[in-house]
Amino acid sequence: MTDRITALRAALTTAGHDAYFSFSPPANEYLTGFRGSTSAVLITTTQQFFFCDFRYSELAKETVHGFEIEECNTGLERFLGARLKELGIQNAAFDANVVTVAQSDAVAEQTSAVLRPEPDLLSVLRQHKDPIELAKLRAANDLAEGVLADMLPELRAGILEREFGARLEFEFKRRGAQGSSFSPIVLFGSRSSLPHGVPGAKPLESGDIVLLDFGCILDSYCSDLTRTFAYGTIPGAWFEEIYAVTLRAQLAALEAVRPGMPCADADQAARSIITDAGYGDYFGHGLGHGVGLEVHEGPRLNRQSKAVLEPGMVVTVEPGIYLPGMGGVRIEDLVVVTETGCDILSKTPKELKVLDA
Repeated sequence: MTDRITALRAALTTAGHDAYFSFSPPANEYLTGFRGSTSAVLITTTQQFFFCDFRYSELAKETVHGFEIEECNTGLERFLGARLKELGIQNAAFDANVVTVAQSDAVAEQTSAVLRPEPDLLSVLRQHKDPIELAKLRAANDLAEGVLADMLPELRAGILEREFGARLEFEFKRRGAQGSSFSPIVLFGSRSSLPHGVPGAKPLESGDIVLLDFGCILDSYCSDLTRTFAYGTIPGAWFEEIYAVTLRAQLAALEAVRPGMPCADADQAARSIITDAGYGDYFGHGLGHGVGLEVHEGPRLNRQSKAVLEPGMVVTVEPGIYLPGMGGVRIEDLVVVTETGCDILSKTPKELKVLDA
C-alpha cells in the first residue's frame, strides 16, 4: 500500500493537486486493503485519512494501517468536505467515473476547495499489476477453470440456463471464492446470439450451442473466461464456420498482444479476420478490457481506445460472432502483458468440443 500511495502522490504533484479523495470500494481497497461497502479515503501530499461509519469501525482498525482512521456517522461526503476545509486544501482531485454528482456536491458544500475530476489519476496506476496482484489473478482464474472442468458433466438434457448458472456460483463459493465476478452468462441454443444475455428457463437440448461466460472473485481479484460448446451434435456447418473464424481471430489477437501495442490495433487484429470472413456486422463489441479488483477496468481494447498496452496489464481477449435467431460464439482468455508478449492465464482448451448428450 505504501508504494501505491507514493505513486498516487507523485501523480498528484505532477497534475498540480493538493489532495485526492475516493468513495469507491475497489479504489479504497487498492489504497488501504479495506474490504467494505462504505468508506472514504483522503490522500494529501503529507497525510492520509480513512473515514467509515460505525458498521466498519472495528474492521478498519484491524485492516487499515498507516492511515488516520476516523468514525463518521453524519455522512461521509459532508465529513470529508469539512476535513478538506480544516486542512486548508486548495484543490482536490476525484474520479468522476465513480463519484456521483450528488456526492461531489455534498463535499463541495463543506469546503471552498476546487474539486477537479481526474478519472485517470488512480485508474491508470491500477492498470499495472504488481506480483502480488498477478498471483491473486492467477489463483482466481485457476479456481474458475477448475469449476468449469468439474461442472461440464452436469450439462445434461433438461437443465435450465439459470440452474447451471446458479450451480456455478455455488461451486465458486464452496471452493473458497467470495462469489462471482459478475452474474454468469449461460445461454443455450439460439439464445447464444445475445452477447450479454441473462440466463433464463431455456432447457438444454441436443444440438444446442452452449455459451458460458463467467468468473469468480478470490481474495478480492476477479477472473473472466468464456467458452462455447455444442451439446450432443453440432447445430450445422454455419456454426462450425463461425467457430473457426472466431478462434482464428482470437489466436491472431493473442499473437498481437505485446508491450507498445495500441489497444485499438489489438482489437483490429481480431476484427479484420472476422470482417474479411463476412461477419464484421456481427462482432459489435470491443476485443477486451482490463481485469483486477473489478472485472471491467482499464485499459479498454476497442476501436476507440487511445491506450497502449504495457507490461503488468491484465486484459481479456474475447472476440465473438453473433447471428440473431441462430446462435453465437465467443472465446475469451485472460492474459498478462509481459516484457515480450503475453502470458495466457486461461488453460481451458479452445478447440470446438461437442459435449456428450
